[in-house]
Amino acid sequence: MGDVLSTHLDDARRQHIAGQRSTSLWPWTPGVFSEFLEDGGMGLWFQQEKTGKILTEFLQFYEDQYGVALFNSMRHEIEGTGLPQAQLLWRKVPLDERIVFSGNLFQHQEDSKKWRNRFSLVPHNYGLVLYENKAAYERQVPPRAVINSAGYKILTSVDQYLELIGNSLPGTTAKSGSAPILKCPTQFPLILWHPYARHYYFCMMTEAEQDKWQAVLQDCIRHCNNGIPEDSKVEGPAFTDAIRMYRQSKELYGTWEMLCGNEVQILSNLVMEELGPELKAELGPRLKGKPQERQRQWIQISDAVYHMVYEQAKARFEEVLSKVQQVQPAMQAVIRTDMDQIITSKEHLASKIRAFILPKAEVCVRNHVQPYIPSILEALMVPTSQGFTEVRDVFFKEVTDMNLNVINEGGIDKLGEYMEKLSRLAYHPLKMQSCYEKMESLRLDGLQQRFDVSSTSVFKQRAQIHMREQMDNAVYTFETLLHQELGKGPTKEELCKSIQRVLERVLKKYDYDSSSVRKRFFREALLQISIPFLLKKLAPTCKSELPRFQELIFEDFARFILVENTYEEVVLQTVMKDILQAVKEAAVQRKHNLYRDSMVMHNSDPNLHLLAEGAPIDWGEEYSNSGGGGSPSPSTPESATLSEKRRRAKQVVSVVQDEEVGLPFEASPESPPPASPDGVTEIRGLLAQGLRPESPPPAGPLLNGAPAGESPQPKAAPEASSPPASPLQHLLPGKAVDLGPPKPSDQETGEQVSSPSSHPALHTTTEDSAGVQTEF
Repeated sequence: MGDVLSTHLDDARRQHIAGQRSTSLWPWTPGVFSEFLEDGGMGLWFQQEKTGKILTEFLQFYEDQYGVALFNSMRHEIEGTGLPQAQLLWRKVPLDERIVFSGNLFQHQEDSKKWRNRFSLVPHNYGLVLYENKAAYERQVPPRAVINSAGYKILTSVDQYLELIGNSLPGTTAKSGSAPILKCPTQFPLILWHPYARHYYFCMMTEAEQDKWQAVLQDCIRHCNNGIPEDSKVEGPAFTDAIRMYRQSKELYGTWEMLCGNEVQILSNLVMEELGPELKAELGPRLKGKPQERQRQWIQISDAVYHMVYEQAKARFEEVLSKVQQVQPAMQAVIRTDMDQIITSKEHLASKIRAFILPKAEVCVRNHVQPYIPSILEALMVPTSQGFTEVRDVFFKEVTDMNLNVINEGGIDKLGEYMEKLSRLAYHPLKMQSCYEKMESLRLDGLQQRFDVSSTSVFKQRAQIHMREQMDNAVYTFETLLHQELGKGPTKEELCKSIQRVLERVLKKYDYDSSSVRKRFFREALLQISIPFLLKKLAPTCKSELPRFQELIFEDFARFILVENTYEEVVLQTVMKDILQAVKEAAVQRKHNLYRDSMVMHNSDPNLHLLAEGAPIDWGEEYSNSGGGGSPSPSTPESATLSEKRRRAKQVVSVVQDEEVGLPFEASPESPPPASPDGVTEIRGLLAQGLRPESPPPAGPLLNGAPAGESPQPKAAPEASSPPASPLQHLLPGKAVDLGPPKPSDQETGEQVSSPSSHPALHTTTEDSAGVQTEF
């Protein structure tokens, strides 16, 4: 697993680390932290020693959980137990190379203490990319920064920010009337706050712009927080279970807000959760200056340490991940050979544990959990069902509007244009905002403290992700069915009827699938709330007795059966029947349009899933220049060029302001404030059909705010059955990585920056005299 550094650093090592540190720490890292690091190597030794100890302990949990997750995955494949058959289709080929949002916003520069107007865009991977200006983007100048927003929170007022900063370092609250750490020139700030990493400060000119950018940035956070792939059947469950087991070993039960981002980001958060308070106690008293200056110093110190922790966690995790993946084939062979014996051994262990803890667990469930299940369920059901209903309404409205527009504006000749826009509906942050905001009313007042739920944000974001998935499934199913109808060559009137008929079919499928998804979400949320509470209640009387059950596990099967995991499964079973009953009763009462479990739609559309096996539909290529019959245009050099352009990056929505407009104290009297589009009609006008240039890309203007400067290199789609050679693709300081389109750094250290090259590339470096690059 790797040794932990336990000796003082010699001169050679200290000089090497100092050289490494010069490329990763902020150039203005406070002197007190530099002294802490340079104090005979003791400060750096302390950080590495503590980090190494935490990583070693966690990674042992991860190795243990990996074998259990592998066994569970293979057992699931063999036994075939799964979810009800979904009625809606899902995209097997994701909608890549789209630009979600673009526009201008003002960013505060930490080094110069000035606000600068930046051209910003959000690509399909939801990393906020900042360019010097729009002209720099069009000329293919490398971006100044790419921000990965996993773990961040959005603050809409400076007062909120100052309160959090004051709480992060006690004794640094500024006196009334003194200059704050941050002064915003407008009344519409947006601040990205992170408990450990660097903070980002933006401001807008109008409230409408602030609302739009807030929706966009919240979408970025929601996406980046969900960093562990859903289709990871072994590595993902092993990692999350290891996180839970590690924190429970520290007597930390309940939900954890910082379980967000990819594995290395989460692991860095785990280390900082323990390391941060110790650093604060060590360095806090040594910070000098006014309260605002001490606050600024602590933010810089925390970010610098977070960089160092991230790099150490990344190296250790990749090492252990490679190790367990190498032995995975041998473990799979054992599981296939001895599957029945492993299951029998596990059931025998579970029966012994059940006999021991069942009386205590049942009393605990009856007295402390069962009475509160209906209240928790009702609190979850109301906002969640409202959100899914809003998803249905938005989908219905968009398709109905499209149907009317097709009738009024030329029939099938306009269909390709409208369907291209509809296909990206689930990724439109402004149109989906009305769905997402329904979850903001979720409250667990009183219950939150009882069950040690630190925050409801975990449940809000999970429900919002389900909403986006169901919207995209509904849109894709509509696309597939309508494409089949168009093969019959309908007239303009028949097309209208076909769209309405397909819409009704999709809505029925959506109602069934959304009911299934919500019921599963309710069950998972209730378990996520109640199980940690039960484990904490039972720990004093049960946990110390668990080691004696280890002798019941055969040594050959010890990698696939763990006493702790089996104990948790038994506890889960004691409360699961009450949870299932509560959700079932809610469905029987027709609360919130939930279907009863007996309502099962088997093969209601048997040929539908066969349609999804075909190639993805390119609406622009097939129908934009087609004749009345809807057949694709003949292949000519001109049509091939058009086809190539249609494959370029499409923009979902754009807000591009006049870059000449300055802040209030910088603008001339005759300079008008930038217009901010508002309302569905104006947003539609901004829906871009931008074209991605050939490679090498010529410089070109933005069409309706859509990028014309993307130059991605063609990449083969990875096969689902073969995992990549390196599951973690990280950006290393000083190592360029092609941007095509720009991708967010998976390094949870704030920004990654670029160095000039033939292709845009990201570096972690400092700003030079020309001001082309920026620091983290």
